[in-house]
Amino acid sequence: MKRLSALAIFLWLALPSLALAATSESGEEEFNPEHDFDPGEWVPIHIGPLDLSINKTVAYLILGTILTIALGLFLMRARIGSKNEVGRRQAVGEMIYDIAQTQVAEQGLPHKAIGRWFPYVTSLMLFIWVINMIGFIPLPLSNETFEIAGVELPTLAIYAATSSISVTLALALMTWTFTHVEGIRYNGTRKYFRSWIPDVPKAILPLIVPLEILGQFMRLISLSVRLYANMLAGHMLILTFIGLIFVLESVVVAVVAVPAAAAFYLFEVVIVVSIQAFIFAALSAIYIGSAIEPEH
Repeated sequence: MKRLSALAIFLWLALPSLALAATSESGEEEFNPEHDFDPGEWVPIHIGPLDLSINKTVAYLILGTILTIALGLFLMRARIGSKNEVGRRQAVGEMIYDIAQTQVAEQGLPHKAIGRWFPYVTSLMLFIWVINMIGFIPLPLSNETFEIAGVELPTLAIYAATSSISVTLALALMTWTFTHVEGIRYNGTRKYFRSWIPDVPKAILPLIVPLEILGQFMRLISLSVRLYANMLAGHMLILTFIGLIFVLESVVVAVVAVPAAAAFYLFEVVIVVSIQAFIFAALSAIYIGSAIEPEH
């Protein structure tokens, strides 16, 4: 069973690159891993300067949303006291709930705000985890195509929506906005913005105040770039290792490249996917909690 699983992983990794390599037979285009990160434009929608087109990234976000809702219903709607299968579902659901409550919400949010913001940080963690995870499952949502009996079909490819800075920035912007809205709601406008100013000698306030304001905006960077960079780097490494086989046109390279790509693949799926979802949700809870109770 382990051998079959390993073979499946290798094939999943190789299929997207094989499809891309096939386009270079005419000599017009060579393998380039950057092609997998081009979202394309499936349904063009342009409203003035705004580009609201449906593309690969949007498709992954829609799929991730559907799967997140389905996963939540599957795990959390189990009937208590049913058979073993439902019991296992219930156990997994309770484990996720416990992690979200004790390790995310309670660590960052004050007690009075848990009821309001626990659903948000939990949904955020689960959504990012699902989006990250399906990014490592080869799906026929690629911009590249191949022909079978004259019919063009999309190739299998791995792509993470969170490897797009626009996606992670939008998620970070939600948390950043909620942070300041809650800070003002709980403390009032004057008290909340005064909490940004530390208790320091007045002489150095002109230096400290701009740094504190900049620090608030840097939270957008700390949330969005961390998730974006980790997911982009993981996919680039995997595609680059597999691409070396076709760039160098040597099967011997596969002896090193495929195991290395498989190792990075497993590292990303087993560790990075979950850690990045947890960190994003935990930091969101901390930021919102610190705005509600600035003195802490």
